Amino acid sequence: MDIRNEIALVTGANRGIGHDFVTELRSRGVRKIYAAARRPETVPAIPGVVPLMLDVTDDASVARAVAKAGDTTLLVNNAGVSTFARLTDGAEEDIRLEMETNFFGTLRMVRAFAPVLGANGGGAVLNVLSVMAWMAYEHSNSYGASKAATWALTNGIRYELAGQGTQVTALAMASVDTDMMAGIEDEKSAPDAIVKAALDGLEAGSLEVLADVRTAQWKSRLGEDPALLYPQLSVRDAGMP
Repeated sequence: MDIRNEIALVTGANRGIGHDFVTELRSRGVRKIYAAARRPETVPAIPGVVPLMLDVTDDASVARAVAKAGDTTLLVNNAGVSTFARLTDGAEEDIRLEMETNFFGTLRMVRAFAPVLGANGGGAVLNVLSVMAWMAYEHSNSYGASKAATWALTNGIRYELAGQGTQVTALAMASVDTDMMAGIEDEKSAPDAIVKAALDGLEAGSLEVLADVRTAQWKSRLGEDPALLYPQLSVRDAGMP
């Protein structure tokens, strides 16, 4: 997909990866960008960028966005939340918030904008996922469950929207140096590098972009025995008979 002169809508566009998507799309010649956020006044002023109030968890808010952005040809589903909730003892409201935002929010946007994209020639959808869709960790397993569901959603809509000519690309990455990960000690990618890799893949027609080495390694090991993926969980290492 040649994104020059396209019209993009980016969710969660006021900071982090979303802000970098807006900046990079503009630099690549996208004609107009709807920068969507729950607080549009926090979207930095950039020529060609239209702040758009949007809460992906609210049907009425999404419907209003469709009415205002009916010329969209590229939908970037970036809005997301992580509460670092554990599945076994994390607060249920946190787990539900992650699923409602990361999975149902993406689904809500796709269902609302699929007819728009179809009417405008097909266009493309880029869904922002995570390596956590394919791995378990001490924390963030609720977030991982929501991203695993969104990975399945992405695979499904790619099939369902093929008939109207809509390209569907998944972006997955490990830790990125954003506010969401500010309190976590880990090797982190620069958000602008992730965004550039994502848009390079989108323009090349890639169905999935694995934006860093760690993500590619975990994706390549999906078929392995869990005992090999998580040797620290073996009965022997735990000191049990």
